[in-house]
Amino acid sequence: MGASMTMLKGANVPVAARAVGVELGWRTSPAAPDVDGSALLLVSGKVRGDADFVFYNQPVHASGSVRHEGKRAVGDTVTDRLAVDLARVEPDIERVVLAASADGGTFGQVTGLYVRITDAADGSEIARFDSTDATVETAFILGELYRRQGAWKFRAVGQGYSTGLEGLATDFGISVDEPQRPQPNQQPQSPRHPQHAARIDQLPPPPPVLPPMPAATPPTPSAPPVPTPVRLTKVTLTKQAPSVSLAKQGGTSGVLRVNLNWQVRKQFTGWGRKLGRAVANHADLDLDLCALYELADGRKGVVQALGNAFGALHQPPYIHLDGDDRTGAVATGENLTVNLDQKDKFRRVLIFVTIYEGARSFADLHATVTLQPQHGAPIDFSLDECTVPSTVCALALLTGNGGDLTVQREARYLVPQRGVSPQRTVDYAYGWGMNWTPGRK
Repeated sequence: MGASMTMLKGANVPVAARAVGVELGWRTSPAAPDVDGSALLLVSGKVRGDADFVFYNQPVHASGSVRHEGKRAVGDTVTDRLAVDLARVEPDIERVVLAASADGGTFGQVTGLYVRITDAADGSEIARFDSTDATVETAFILGELYRRQGAWKFRAVGQGYSTGLEGLATDFGISVDEPQRPQPNQQPQSPRHPQHAARIDQLPPPPPVLPPMPAATPPTPSAPPVPTPVRLTKVTLTKQAPSVSLAKQGGTSGVLRVNLNWQVRKQFTGWGRKLGRAVANHADLDLDLCALYELADGRKGVVQALGNAFGALHQPPYIHLDGDDRTGAVATGENLTVNLDQKDKFRRVLIFVTIYEGARSFADLHATVTLQPQHGAPIDFSLDECTVPSTVCALALLTGNGGDLTVQREARYLVPQRGVSPQRTVDYAYGWGMNWTPGRK
């Protein structure tokens, strides 16, 4: 395929593919904010409900047609990806709006912002739009997929908002569980915003003075329940700000779900047998999410698939590995659960990942770690590009502190010495002091 041309704002192209990938990309720099991709599924210009908003806190649409697949970094470029199965988009959905929001700054500080639409079947580029004129905007509609005479098309939009993801979401009818900041010259909400109106009008109106009602008058129907609004908050850990207290952002009880997702490269034909074979092996990649724990009473151990040491949630070690997933798919990935109701029993927990088979190093793998408290904002971070022959990576360290847990981003690639297992390598690096024997799964 030759060099692609970027679309002009307002231009559109037909999309013949049954399913497409959406790639939002930008160049990272110390001054640039983090960027997040999202999608809104619209009927007559509005969502039908909050479930039609797909983003980092709500990554899969109920229909399965749109998925938020997460970020990856290669060199100085970061991408956030969505997958849209156009064949599964419900018939009454007319548009899928593709948006980006800046977390901690404006799009004027972001360079190289673009959106690409690719054919999910073979990765070929269908359309690309580069945004070059941003200033104070904190949210952007980059483009939209829309139906026209029974077929799908993509339009380059490039419309900015200075009110961030919250303003973007509420403009399309999403009810947001955030303090509403008054905006100058803000228009009253349309009566077509049932959820949003219900959130703003919290206090019931005073009862009107009416004459006595006749006995035959039917009872007044009860008001429908107010839907649970969408939470937009999240915490992204970086090298500059690597730790956060769970208590300070609401994660004090219930469970903490730790998820690891990674990109598995698809095989492309026509690139030579040797490369095709290497990519095919990459698709058999098996990463294992594990945890070393040290309890307040001094007991130590490991939770991992190796040796079927899956742990337990309601008895020591209060950590459970949900299973062994070999796909890295966004809806599943590797999941580990920590019982926050027992947080005072933990001295420290080190969450790490090993390559069990399918690759010799993390060098070509791009993973996202998300720690989701049952009550509180999710904590996420991306793994940096690996430059050493590492088969084990320390992800996050949870440290007990007077009934609270502090989450520290590690993202530390370790290189085992010859004959030393990845688990023992992590043990040595963090001074756990356990005895190890060979194991299989």
